[in-house]
Amino acid sequence: MLALAYRSRVSSFKPSFKVNTALSLARAPHHQSHISRTYAAAPSALNSASGNSGSTTTTASHDIDVVGGVTRIKDLKVDTEVKVAGWVRTSRNQKTLSFIQLNDGSTHSGLQAVLPPQTSDTLPQTGASVVCIGNVIKSQGAGQDHELQVTSWKSYGSADSYPLAKKRHTLEYLRTLPHLRHRTNTVAAIARVRSTLSQGIHRFFESEGCINVMAPIITTSDCEGAGEMFNVNCPTDEEDSKFFNKDVYLSVSGQLACEALACGLGSVYTFGPTFRAENSNTKKHLAEFYMLEPELAFCDKFGAMSNCERLVKYLVSQVWSLNPEEMNFFASFYDKTLPEKRDGILESEFAKVSYTEAVEKLQEEIKKDPSKWQFPSVTFGTDLQTEHERWLCETYTKKPTFIYDYPTKIKPFYMRLNEDPETVAAFDLLVPGIGELVGGSQREERLDVLEGRMEGMEGYEWYKDLRRYGTVPHSGYGMGFERLICYLSGVENIREANAFPRSPGVAEM
Repeated sequence: MLALAYRSRVSSFKPSFKVNTALSLARAPHHQSHISRTYAAAPSALNSASGNSGSTTTTASHDIDVVGGVTRIKDLKVDTEVKVAGWVRTSRNQKTLSFIQLNDGSTHSGLQAVLPPQTSDTLPQTGASVVCIGNVIKSQGAGQDHELQVTSWKSYGSADSYPLAKKRHTLEYLRTLPHLRHRTNTVAAIARVRSTLSQGIHRFFESEGCINVMAPIITTSDCEGAGEMFNVNCPTDEEDSKFFNKDVYLSVSGQLACEALACGLGSVYTFGPTFRAENSNTKKHLAEFYMLEPELAFCDKFGAMSNCERLVKYLVSQVWSLNPEEMNFFASFYDKTLPEKRDGILESEFAKVSYTEAVEKLQEEIKKDPSKWQFPSVTFGTDLQTEHERWLCETYTKKPTFIYDYPTKIKPFYMRLNEDPETVAAFDLLVPGIGELVGGSQREERLDVLEGRMEGMEGYEWYKDLRRYGTVPHSGYGMGFERLICYLSGVENIREANAFPRSPGVAEM
């Protein structure tokens, strides 16, 4: 089965954790400064990038078709003639050769292109776009397995006064350049990891027999009950009228819509943008982010926990198998414990601890020295804080941990009441280094119980209908996608996990 494939893949994977690129740099190491090479120049004189005629050592050509026939750098093979296109990370001249470090976004390390010697006027500078034709050969220098021996090339777009100079840039500075920051090592690596995880999510749920559905972004429902929603207003021709004839909002969750679909289609999942109007500027919060939300029909809370565990293990195996270079980079520059986290996820069965037990163990630990805790008061009914969650999974169980059966009074109406009405069938997945990664529950499928919990709530008759007409036990959970990316990459600020982050006061582009 697809969801079990991680065992064989990861067991044979031995990361080297050697990274040749520096943190968030638009630069590459100069490995060739003392290397002598023999360069096979193009057989005829070619035009320079500026259009002037040159000697046989100039290689810029206006005859290259920029569109079509381009090979991605990640797909290059030795002893082939190719056309590659991308952006210059660095360039430099030597007496007998010139070098361009080229990156097209498909790979972390990029490609070293070797040219005949250029002048300062003809050598493309950092940030410029170029197209090169040449032969892929085994590299004569250290730092890369192969390189491109260029026979002709074209500088397509110059980059005068390029703001990403050849130096170290902070992630905070890069956020001021949202249209360019993906050209740096860190943000580009996150983009490729994000792509792998996104595709992995769809493969996993297809293998689990789930149908992909699209929950509405504009909604009248407040699933979370927190009241922190963006109101959608649209002017109409009539004064004081509303476009939808009612108040509508940007969705905080697709769960309720997924419940409706699951109670007719069977197990479904939605994966799309959600919004929170929470006035928070912490490194954990975004106003717009992606949520993965499966809703599993004929499934109880333990079935949902099992599905969640399989998903996390599958995604971890996928990202380490398909993006080893990026993961090695993150392990070198952001979190050296990433290999341990990976092994802890893949090689262990996730722990399951009831909320009641978790509170008892926390009380015992806090009693030893309350001064070590920011929130030392923990009783039944306490909404656990990050420090509590991390202690539970990092110290008490030492592995990813499901906490389940939370107090009824701190959870929403849709969560199923247990036989003990003081608790509901809710669960959170806690992971070392971050705390809560996933939140979910078994839903309340009994109409009489649900009506008691929804007393005074208006606009939810359709939700009750799902219990009137063919109700079934069903469960689901939500996983913040950017939070998952931060956990797997070791990058602390969630604003790096989203290409164009939205937060209070920030909505660039």
